[in-house]
Amino acid sequence: MTAATRTRRNTLHAATTTSRALAYRTLSGLIAAAVETGRLIRTGDLLDRIGGADLKDGQKSWYGRHVAKAYRNTHGGDTVRVWTQHRTTGKWIHVYVYNPTDPALTTGLTTYKATRHLADRAAFTEAA
Repeated sequence: MTAATRTRRNTLHAATTTSRALAYRTLSGLIAAAVETGRLIRTGDLLDRIGGADLKDGQKSWYGRHVAKAYRNTHGGDTVRVWTQHRTTGKWIHVYVYNPTDPALTTGLTTYKATRHLADRAAFTEAA
């Protein structure tokens, strides 16, 4: 057995025995690290910070769509995505992440009817 064959075999074994969480974290790379340190934020995390944690998952999803649309209108394209586990189902999903001070986050709050009442809290949070 050659060294290249051994390396290939060991790499394939490591790839097939790794945990799913590690595999998805590896796919996300530096983006996942930026989310962990707070340099990038998911829309659900913002809602949790400003008191929108009681919203249903479907409403949080629609808020995310409004933010993505506002981001596209402002910047002309999509933001970066990260693999994360869904809050309730535990499935791995691909979600957009934003700079915490991005105006698309507050625009999404004001354009989506279910989150309009949280827009004042977001403005207060940004000022503080």
